[in-house]
Amino acid sequence: MEVFIVKLRTLFRTKSSTQDNQEEGSLKRCLGAFDLTLLGIGAIIGTGIFVLTGIVASTQTGPAIVISFAIAALACAFAALSYAELAASVGGCGSAYGYCYTAFGELIAWIVGWALILEYSVAVAAVATGWSGYFENAIVAIGINIPFELTHGPIAGGIINLPAFGIVLVLMTLLMAGVKHGVRLNNAMVFIKLLTIAVFIAVASQNVHPENWTPFLPFGWFGENIGGKPIGVLGGAAMVFFAFIGFDAVSTAAEETKNPQRNLPIGIISSLLVTTILYIIVAGLLTGITSYTNLNVASPISHALSLIGFSWTSGLVAAGAIAGITTVMLVCYYGLTRIIFAMGRDGLLPVFLSKVNNTTKTPIRAIVISGVFISLTAGLVPLSELAELVNIGTLLAFFVVCIGVITLRIRQPEMIRPFKVPFGYVIPILGALSVSGLAYFLSNETWIRFLIWQTIGIFIYFGYSFWNSKIGISQE
Repeated sequence: MEVFIVKLRTLFRTKSSTQDNQEEGSLKRCLGAFDLTLLGIGAIIGTGIFVLTGIVASTQTGPAIVISFAIAALACAFAALSYAELAASVGGCGSAYGYCYTAFGELIAWIVGWALILEYSVAVAAVATGWSGYFENAIVAIGINIPFELTHGPIAGGIINLPAFGIVLVLMTLLMAGVKHGVRLNNAMVFIKLLTIAVFIAVASQNVHPENWTPFLPFGWFGENIGGKPIGVLGGAAMVFFAFIGFDAVSTAAEETKNPQRNLPIGIISSLLVTTILYIIVAGLLTGITSYTNLNVASPISHALSLIGFSWTSGLVAAGAIAGITTVMLVCYYGLTRIIFAMGRDGLLPVFLSKVNNTTKTPIRAIVISGVFISLTAGLVPLSELAELVNIGTLLAFFVVCIGVITLRIRQPEMIRPFKVPFGYVIPILGALSVSGLAYFLSNETWIRFLIWQTIGIFIYFGYSFWNSKIGISQE
């Protein structure tokens, strides 16, 4: 029994909050608060605002989607404040994975890290397929046609989704060149999509018809499932939560941030605040210029503007959508590679994945291996049914970060906290309860797929990670 208890305790061995800074293979610090804010905006504003807003309004919420966004944003705000405290005090490029390693120990850290790998991988691949659709529409408009076989994978009757495959490889090359190059592209793309949103707001605000907001709650607060997805304001909140997942990617930039104790909280909170305001304004105007029943299309903003006679804006909206979706892929791909890098450096994944290139100061092996896998997935597999896996992985990360704040305050009260969540334990508790409530509204199929993924992860942990953990080896 004693041997069993000793072995059990090793599953929860923790990592020092300063250990990342003491290890070799550190990344180059070159990002400021402005870069981090735009990084967060780049990850958050994309498919959510250009696609999801209209589809959810049409099928699940009606004009009350503004309330769904407010609920999802509030849950994210609680989590964002918790992220800010741990990012400033614990640090490291592993985001929630690293925080869990310090607060709860190795096994929980592995579970969260494995979930984050799924979250970011599926997010990049799924968004790449959406990017492919917008790209195809854009080049068709200038008279260029791509054969069906090269825009759809084998399951959909084609050969490969070449645009989706190609854009991931382009982003892979960019990330290999260094984080500053990726940040410059992100900043430029963020400017384009913010300009697009500003044009939409300017046009739509002059063409609102209040009668389109009636009935405001056509699906109620919570209704029966349709097609496996709950309808109503609360069900819609669980779906539009997908629109906010990007801000946690900011925390993966901790080791490449100048003065992270100050700049990380600013980047996390500022990006969430800006994007929440934009989401609510756009959702309100979108359902105000046309009936919500008209919005169940792939490009609802462009479609709505066409319905009110502003077809000339469709090209601008397409450019904004392409820019927005590109930055989501870029930032999520970036976050994925930093989590893989951190797990490799800890020995939970093969250590060669943590090798940093001497010239670019980037984990090129992690970038290439994950890029090849994601590009093939995006090119060959339709991911519409797997998109909700992004939500459940994010919800798990948010939950453990909120609980992690409480745990570390109890276990390590002496820890230096440059930023501290106000009102004691109230906000972390509200964050944990909020994300748990949103997780309840996800479909059963999503939970089953997630549990299958985690079961695979547990086998990998006990077959490889447990025996190769650097902390485990050092304690023998």
